[in-house]
Amino acid sequence: MTSSPIHIPVMLEEALGLLNVEAGKRYLDATIGLGGHAEAILRASDPDGQLLGTDADPVALSLSASRLEPFGARVQLRASWLDAAPRTAADARLTPLDGVLCDLGLSSLQLDDPKRGFSFQAEGPLDMQMGPSDDIQTVSARQIVNEWPDDDLANLIYDYGEERRSRRIARAIVRQRPIETTTQLAQCVVDAIGIRPGARVHPATRVFQAIRLEVNRELDRLAAFLAQVRSIMRIGGRLVVIAFHSLEDRIVKRFMRDQSSGTAPGFRTLTRRVLRPSPVELERNPRARSARLRAAEAI
Repeated sequence: MTSSPIHIPVMLEEALGLLNVEAGKRYLDATIGLGGHAEAILRASDPDGQLLGTDADPVALSLSASRLEPFGARVQLRASWLDAAPRTAADARLTPLDGVLCDLGLSSLQLDDPKRGFSFQAEGPLDMQMGPSDDIQTVSARQIVNEWPDDDLANLIYDYGEERRSRRIARAIVRQRPIETTTQLAQCVVDAIGIRPGARVHPATRVFQAIRLEVNRELDRLAAFLAQVRSIMRIGGRLVVIAFHSLEDRIVKRFMRDQSSGTAPGFRTLTRRVLRPSPVELERNPRARSARLRAAEAI
């Protein structure tokens, strides 16, 4: 049996508490990754809680299957992009759900494998695909970097990377084409804007984020998922979303605000302010530093 890489689930105690995990209830982990949150939900819902785990990444699903094997028939796993997870849950006949968790961060599995192209810490191809292509995933990272006009590239880096120096970076990328690897792209960004003394974040981080978001259509999928999620939840069910940058968090915040107001509200917000990892968690898991958790209850 293949063992999973070391995986530390982010904001685990906060997520379990807000999900109100109990025996006999039904849960969806819509981005199961390596199964850390899912394992904790299954343990907390002993002896008969059920969980459906979905993910677009087939490698993550295989590893989480090994991790969750001891729970037997209490857990189901399905290959599914985030926007299709509500339909997948309905097809699995697990609805209405008592709790839905969505952890939007990249897993250690994706970040630490150079062949996936998500990180510039080691050389890899310009890939960044989280899962198999579908109807809305139509462009590759290599195409974006090597084929997009500099204006389109600059707009992407500005909008999805929130990088103010996007035009300078885009011009540098166009000048240095063809760019074939992650380290080439990272060095191109460094050449364009330099490295600020004392900076904690590599200057290429925002550029990689922007390209990854476009390749996988992550923001569109998140919005589509949120638009459907109430339809698969019972009254009193809990929705917990962990985001890792302001673009994702803004979509979740706006959704929960809008759903908590108006003539036909669907959710009641449980987190008046966004929750962040504790200093103790950050010391144990520095990759959690940008995590932001929000929760709501179906009404």
